[in-house]
Amino acid sequence: MPRIPYVDPASIADPEILGYLEVARREGTPRPESQAVRAHNPAVIRAFSQAWGLTFRGGVLDHSLKELCRVYVSKSIECEY
Repeated sequence: MPRIPYVDPASIADPEILGYLEVARREGTPRPESQAVRAHNPAVIRAFSQAWGLTFRGGVLDHSLKELCRVYVSKSIECEY
């Protein structure tokens, strides 16, 4: 259970923020739970989502290599997500 509660999507009026939450829900990355915490601060979820899109969804590396790196980092820091 997170220390910061998840934002209720029904309480969000900004379509951009709702879009970030929907992408996370639909695609599983970034984690929907993490995005629901970031949504408390619109500037944070915007900055994170834009950086994520540029590096994880875009860029020059093959997506499968990026996914391996993401899993490696997660395992190396013993992240349970």
